Amino acid sequence: MATMAECRSALSRLSDNLAAAEGDVRSAAALDRSLSCHIKDLDITFTGRLADGRIRVTDMVEGPPREKAEIRLAMTGDDLVALVDGDLNFAKAWAAGRVRLEAGFRDLLKLRSLL
Repeated sequence: MATMAECRSALSRLSDNLAAAEGDVRSAAALDRSLSCHIKDLDITFTGRLADGRIRVTDMVEGPPREKAEIRLAMTGDDLVALVDGDLNFAKAWAAGRVRLEAGFRDLLKLRSLL
């Protein structure tokens, strides 16, 4: 099971990957939205913003998100690490129910290029 530090590191690496992206991925990452990532097996939530092509984690709280972020992710710590490492395909994990992504319809359309 991934640790809290490994999950935080994975989010940092994901932010770096988004910042280095080009084309449609860069455009999708250019949103300015509040973001939460609930790590189900650790029962912690990282909160922050997706802005300027980066994920900025501002807080970590125990339990599910306390406020409804504009973009909400939920998964296990192992799945987060595997996604960022490229060992787990996001679209397949989402379709299998391993990863949950919730956002407004327009944001989902924009974020689909990240899949």
